[in-house]
Amino acid sequence: MAASEHVELRVTAEAKSKITRAAAILHVPVGAFVGSAAEEKAEQVIRGHEAVSVVPADFFDDLLAALDKPAVPTPAMTEAMRRLNHLVARD
Repeated sequence: MAASEHVELRVTAEAKSKITRAAAILHVPVGAFVGSAAEEKAEQVIRGHEAVSVVPADFFDDLLAALDKPAVPTPAMTEAMRRLNHLVARD
């Protein structure tokens, strides 16, 4: 798809030199190089932002409180430990 939007930016002389050199190495116009680099960075930022899950504070507090409570063994856990103790010799 052909580009149809215009973006202006100001950079230092050093940054412009680096950008121009990198574009020349890749044999692409400076505008295409800058646009591609900016779009790649934008996608990276968006993916990083979307990967963060947000939970309400009270849910998080309840989760931490539940994790702090000692485990209460279920009948299945008790049976599993009984079988483990029967199978594994202890010194």
